[in-house]
Amino acid sequence: MTTALITGATAGIGAAFARRLATDGHNLVLVARDTKRLQEQATELHDLHGIEAEVLTADLSTEAGIASVEARLADRRHPVDLLVNNAGFGNKGRFLEVSMADELTMLKVHCEAVLRLTAAATAGMKERGRGGVVNVASVAAFVPRGTYGASKAWVVQFTQGAARDLAGSGVRLMALCPGFVRTEFHERAGMGTDNIPGWMWLDADKLVAAAMGDLARGKTVSVPDPRYKALMGAVKLAPRGLLGGISSKTGRKYGPQ
Repeated sequence: MTTALITGATAGIGAAFARRLATDGHNLVLVARDTKRLQEQATELHDLHGIEAEVLTADLSTEAGIASVEARLADRRHPVDLLVNNAGFGNKGRFLEVSMADELTMLKVHCEAVLRLTAAATAGMKERGRGGVVNVASVAAFVPRGTYGASKAWVVQFTQGAARDLAGSGVRLMALCPGFVRTEFHERAGMGTDNIPGWMWLDADKLVAAAMGDLARGKTVSVPDPRYKALMGAVKLAPRGLLGGISSKTGRKYGPQ
């Protein structure tokens, strides 16, 4: 049986990946900050699917947290075959309204942790000639949208570059770029969601199913929904100045800054 490690595993997209991979028979390493929730999740997935679910409590905004997950990924005796870098968060407020400490924490979780964990995982995968990494980004990566969008744009560019460098090694890398998904994300950031149109919401389980299909097909960037594919197509055609103004207004109304 293969093993998948998922960060931010206890809720939202991370929990959906855990359910899907457990259903498919993968053993799991579940990473998040809340030990109690991790243990409950591990027990449930083990009882439902007969897989082994290991718990690793780690805060990826800290050096110790990142290092502990790096160490698990580097363990050649218990190799990880699929890494899902899903941990992330949003900050409420415009630039200069958000504290510099919170901005830097976002970069540590969204960029430094993704870089280091991807490197730790793919080193062993390359030796074995197989493996995969899914780095969860966002459609915010494609529009001018402050630190959140910039950090997710970094995830996309980094993943594409690493995928190119590892081409032919048997290791696949993909940036997953969802739109609005019904998770705890907005609640944790203190963001209201009442004004978000119903058609913009995605189902986490369907999103993960589409993402796994794109990974199997060798895509390096996945926008897993026709509605958002159409929106991103329009984004590519819009003038950058106009796009920046629309993105700024929309971001303050709907999403992370």
